[in-house]
Amino acid sequence: MNLKDYIASIPDYPKEGVIFRDISPLMGDGLAYQEATRQIVSYAKELGAEMIVGPEARGFIIGCPVAYELGIGFAPARKKGKLPRETIEVSYGLEYGEAILALHKDAIKPGQKVLICDDLLATGGTIAATIELIEKLGGEVVGCAFLVELTDLNGRDKIEGYNILALTKF
Repeated sequence: MNLKDYIASIPDYPKEGVIFRDISPLMGDGLAYQEATRQIVSYAKELGAEMIVGPEARGFIIGCPVAYELGIGFAPARKKGKLPRETIEVSYGLEYGEAILALHKDAIKPGQKVLICDDLLATGGTIAATIELIEKLGGEVVGCAFLVELTDLNGRDKIEGYNILALTKF
């Protein structure tokens, strides 16, 4: 199964000159979603992942079925103010400003092997911030898994040295 066939390309969205890569068709096809999850689960097993972390919000969609299949935990990395208990936070740059990502202080145990799951690797800023959060808590990031990588945005450069799986590349 070619998962790339299930990623819709929307030209000039959200603005002219951008080609938006929409994962909705993949998510809407049970067999494609299952295959993507199976590939990430296999990767997670190879790396010995003990916990899955997914950045808000599409990282939840990718990471939760992986954690479920592996029988391990999932921790959400969320925007500032969205988690109800004590958190740690990291500020990171966006195209037009800054954002803050948070993780519960007890989400990761020291030495725990963590796989980050998200829909898309673009510039790498969100993933770099997620890595920083996990490492601040003493976790070991064993890899990062994505449905889509936008190679021309050079996101790998921001997370150089980390093991990366991208199921499709554009």
